[in-house]
Amino acid sequence: MDHLVFEVGLAIVLIAAAGLISAKLRFSVIPFYILIGMAVGPHAMELWHFDFRFIESAPFIDFMGRIGVLFLLFYLGLEFSVGRLIKSGRSIVVGGSIYIGINFTLGLALGFLSGFAVAETLVIAGITTISSSAIVAKVLVDLKRTANPETEMILGIIMFEDVFLAVYISILSGLVLSDSSSIGGVLMSAGIALGFMLMVIIVGRKAVPLLNRILRIRSNELFALVIFGSLFLVAGFSETIHVAEAIGALLVGLVLAETEHAKRIEHLIMPFRDFFGAVFFFSFGLSIDPLALGGSAVWLAIAAVIVTLIGNFSAGMLAGKTSKLSPKASANIGLTIVSRGEFSIIMANLGKDGGLEEILQPFAALYVLVLAILGPLLTKQSKPIFNMLNKIFKFKDPRLRSQERTSPEH
Repeated sequence: MDHLVFEVGLAIVLIAAAGLISAKLRFSVIPFYILIGMAVGPHAMELWHFDFRFIESAPFIDFMGRIGVLFLLFYLGLEFSVGRLIKSGRSIVVGGSIYIGINFTLGLALGFLSGFAVAETLVIAGITTISSSAIVAKVLVDLKRTANPETEMILGIIMFEDVFLAVYISILSGLVLSDSSSIGGVLMSAGIALGFMLMVIIVGRKAVPLLNRILRIRSNELFALVIFGSLFLVAGFSETIHVAEAIGALLVGLVLAETEHAKRIEHLIMPFRDFFGAVFFFSFGLSIDPLALGGSAVWLAIAAVIVTLIGNFSAGMLAGKTSKLSPKASANIGLTIVSRGEFSIIMANLGKDGGLEEILQPFAALYVLVLAILGPLLTKQSKPIFNMLNKIFKFKDPRLRSQERTSPEH
């Protein structure tokens, strides 16, 4: 523990340097945070007091990264609201089903066509289906798209993915780790996850007048303690019932967005969101060993990236169409949630624990790395990408079609 503070300080300096380079190049900062994390770690060197391996501080940095995910999702919930989410309830279920259905099917096809057995194929499908809520949240906030019409669908898909994840991990754990899976246990996991989300949303909305009174606290210190305590308590509890802690943080943000104190909470949270969020992406890079990214895993990862890009764009266009969003907004859905991250790594680790083929680990790391870097770039350039594809596919705005039918000229 002698060098813990020094190592954490060194990590923060490296993160800051990556951020400065990103600002100079006017590029998305997320890839730089991830790459600087990859450049150091267990495979790096030790130079005098500067230990770039971060062996002693790695668990603490990882914990700080987890806090970063909570703040990112909590802030995204504050920018949104329960009311907006409820209004879009049906379209979110339809859109989420479309997104999961397309990406999961393509993941299964990729696994089987690549010659993997059933267990490995199911892990690959899990890796390629679930997007990274942390990266999506960071991109939406950085690009100031939280008020965009498609953001409702994007948030809904993130929550829908978490219900799917709770069910899928229950099934996959049974198949991979014990060769069996209880239908009752799976249904219970799904019911608990969905019930918890609905309970927080419904009870939280009913409790808004009470929350308004409770949060009328003059002291900034006490106000911060109450907000942080609520955030970590709900997020931590959600993890104990197999709902991702990030989704718990999102739910708290959605509820507090309805209160009269939302702007004050946003102002309080912003510096923590930015600091701990940066640490998360660094710690994410720290977990990837670049020396292990090679061999046949490269070709499998490239194929998976191509399949994911096609699947996400198609799913975004279909999901947006069901919600009567414009083709441009629909394209934004597919391009924004293309990033893969923490959940894909969890799937790969499950395969490792089950003694499945070793290729799953380097494949997942490389696949996640490429999409974690590519996702924010595609989101930022969504307008020119849509314009280019529109010239080829001639997307029609459903609202324009209805105007054409009602126009006197037709």
